[in-house]
Amino acid sequence: MGRAHEVRAAKMDKTALKKSKLYSRFGKELYIAAKAGGTDPNSNLKLKRIIEKAKHAQVPGDVIKRNIEKANSSAGEDYSSAMYEGFGPGGCTLIVDCLTDNHNRTFGEVRTCFTKTGGKLGISGSVSYLYTYCSHVSFTGMSEDDALEVLMNNDCDITDIESDDDLVIITGEPGDLDHIVKALSSTEEEVDFIEDHVTYVPSNTVKLDDDDLAKFNRFLDLCNDLDDVQEIYHNVELS
Repeated sequence: MGRAHEVRAAKMDKTALKKSKLYSRFGKELYIAAKAGGTDPNSNLKLKRIIEKAKHAQVPGDVIKRNIEKANSSAGEDYSSAMYEGFGPGGCTLIVDCLTDNHNRTFGEVRTCFTKTGGKLGISGSVSYLYTYCSHVSFTGMSEDDALEVLMNNDCDITDIESDDDLVIITGEPGDLDHIVKALSSTEEEVDFIEDHVTYVPSNTVKLDDDDLAKFNRFLDLCNDLDDVQEIYHNVELS
């Protein structure tokens, strides 16, 4: 078949792996949201947001439907959260957020990602204290002043609001995410949400040299290949 065929096949395999990982990540989020708050997105705002994000990421409708319906079955998986903290190349800090049905397996896989890239897995709290756990909402379609007025009228307690050209960025307490999004969505303005999630924001960032940056990127690739990994937070300054 030749070298060209091998290259195309390798690219197709890599694309299929990325899709499989994407479907798995959203599948777990959909299942857990539906299990916790019900399968009706009209009454489960968190589920509704995840469905919208999954559709935007081009997750097939049957994958979305299957994982929501699975929440009604007693035979569904028993996923729970697991968070691993540690230090990576160049002294950067890393938080790996997972959903797993086997903590021993996930711990071993994440630890391997650290060791293969010259990092070190730390104990709980060794890194997270350097981050702020918060709601992060960014959107266009409304000015900063109008957004602030809407939030105040809806008794939304936020910690920060700023704008960059047409983009408005809001930070709030982790438990206030749904309240903030619902308030902004209730207006007649056509608000286009860019991001709306709970995240870890580093208190400071570091810039890595070329060698350490290559190791850091390899760490991301290794973690992203793991089915249990949902999000990776870090303090690396990316240009």
